[in-house]
Amino acid sequence: NLARWPSHGHASPVADPAQRRATYEDLLAVDPKLVAEILHGVLHTNPRPAPRHAAAASVLGEELGPPFRRGRGGPGGWIIIDEPELHLGPDVVVPDLAGWRRSTMAELPDTAYFAVRPDWACEVLSASTEAVDRAEKVPIFAREGVAHVWLVDPIQRTLEVLRLDGESYRVLGTWRDAARPRAEPFDAIELELGLLWQG
Repeated sequence: NLARWPSHGHASPVADPAQRRATYEDLLAVDPKLVAEILHGVLHTNPRPAPRHAAAASVLGEELGPPFRRGRGGPGGWIIIDEPELHLGPDVVVPDLAGWRRSTMAELPDTAYFAVRPDWACEVLSASTEAVDRAEKVPIFAREGVAHVWLVDPIQRTLEVLRLDGESYRVLGTWRDAARPRAEPFDAIELELGLLWQG
């Protein structure tokens, strides 16, 4: 049985119409030491990721890069980027990792951001960002048609894999600790999940 992710129509808050919607100029004015996003018209800022968070994201990118970006021990055909700035409709979202099939985006843009929606996005959860990641960013990914989302929790040592099904996501599985899942869309390889927690 596949669990159903809440519909984005119920999960995402609506900005107060009396409040001025944040602009890209507001985002550019944020201290560069912070990660800045515009979600549903509201400017969100967070400090750079803590070491466990950063290590999990880095190791995941290292594991996926050779088989899926370079085609070493895997099918290739992907572009995978750390912390890309995504312009998705009115929102500016910075996932920890995102990937595009080369059939979706053949080459990197010349802009400082990506306007093409990714085929996969990954958020590494922390106590300070989990609520926003789940309730606000995941619904934006659903609205824009991002086919797969991974939620990695380095404290709980879990990987949650979501696949878009209509307007919302289905949870395909949750793995923890030293599990070795074949997780969509990178199920051509067995992922050594324990490596993400080693730093």
